[in-house]
Parts: sequence; structure tokens; C-alpha cells
Amino acid sequence: MIDWSQVKALHNEIGAQDFDEVVEMFMQEAQETIARLRTVPHPETLEAELHHLKGSALNLGFRGFAALCHAGEALAAEGMAQQVALAEIAAQFMHSRRLFDEGLAQALAA
Repeated sequence: MIDWSQVKALHNEIGAQDFDEVVEMFMQEAQETIARLRTVPHPETLEAELHHLKGSALNLGFRGFAALCHAGEALAAEGMAQQVALAEIAAQFMHSRRLFDEGLAQALAA
């Protein structure tokens, strides 16, 4: 679910303060985007929104979440936006966030 080597590499690359800012920004933006997509999905922007989420998720090591975003992005690109499992994407984000929050200190200490 979480690629801890990616998390640690990003932390080492940008430093603790910037890392904390990146994490906070990602969590907020992802949550806002998912909420917006679940309440008022726009098929014409869904592909781009999921692409953005996927890229940010990969940067922060959220592999499982990124995979679902990628699958949804592909469906949207094929004109099947209505088949994108937004509830599953949202649930995966929350699960990944919980795993990230619970494991971050240990991963960075290793």
C-alpha cells in the first residue's frame, strides 16, 4: 500500500520541514479533490483530476491509491467516466492515509 522507500527518499531529498508541508498539502488537496469528485463528478475533467491525484500519490508513496487513480484515469480516457469507482478510490485514500499516519515515524526512523 505505502512505498516506504519512496517516503524516506522524498523526506531525505527535501528535508523534514518541506516534507511536512508536502504531506499536508497532498492530504488536503487529495481530500478536497475526492470530495468534489464524489459530489459533483465532471466527466470532462475526471481524467485530469485522477491523473493529478495519481502523480501526487506516487510522489508520496501511496502506491495502492495511485493504482486506483490510474485505473479510473484510463476509464475516463476511454469515455467511461461513469464506471470510475470513486467510492473505492475515496476508501483507498482514507485507508492509505491511516497506514501512512500510523507508520511514518517508524519508517523515517529506520
